[in-house]
Amino acid sequence: MVKGSVQEKGGYLHTVISYTDKDGKRKQKWQSTGLTAKGNKRKAQELFEAVKGDLLEVPVILSAFYGLRRSEALGLKWSAIDFEQKTLCIKHTVCRISVDGKDVIVRKDTTKNKTSLRTLPLIPDVEKLLLKAKKQQESNRRKCRNAYNKEFLDYVCVDDMGNLLRPDYLSQHLQTVLKRNNLKHIRYHDLRHSCASLLLANGVSLKEIQDWLGHSDFSITANIYSHLEYGAKVKSANKIAENLSLEEKTKDG
Repeated sequence: MVKGSVQEKGGYLHTVISYTDKDGKRKQKWQSTGLTAKGNKRKAQELFEAVKGDLLEVPVILSAFYGLRRSEALGLKWSAIDFEQKTLCIKHTVCRISVDGKDVIVRKDTTKNKTSLRTLPLIPDVEKLLLKAKKQQESNRRKCRNAYNKEFLDYVCVDDMGNLLRPDYLSQHLQTVLKRNNLKHIRYHDLRHSCASLLLANGVSLKEIQDWLGHSDFSITANIYSHLEYGAKVKSANKIAENLSLEEKTKDG
């Protein structure tokens, strides 16, 4: 049986995978997320500043704010965003698979699982960024004319020539941006963990986080993030202790 959690070690958050090896022994594999246990908000702001104006800006913001998987961020289409009703729908993915030793980009109108298909409210800051990106794409199309790739007109994450951003580009270019700005190494998928950690730290329940991230089963969310939820329980215990006591208070004089 394999279980996952996020735990603190040396001041940083780590994903911890517990599993049973072929000899029946329980083992753990720790992988640093590069995210500090404290100060995540400041670290996120540093990353947002680093990707500003870069092709990474939109997908990074989408994954940080909504906890989107890489395939979901790349698969977001303009037709899935309702600027009037202030919603965006996660229903299309772009991923890379290997076929006969060659990388193939697969675009499909399905998500990782049924619950990954979800409609989320459009956060004001994200809406502004998306409208800006849409305007820029329209400008690029006018400037490039026939040279502009019209195959991906409905996709949000494209380059200046209209080409769809590749999954490996997101992961590799993120490392380039982090090094260029002297920021701690993180994987693209860690943006999803960071989103969940931020939600937990602000009192959002695991069930609500399951819906936000699109996990297929509540146990997945609970296994990965229940360790972080303990902090909320300590806070509740402190509040109870502040208001209730088993000892009688003595009256002065």
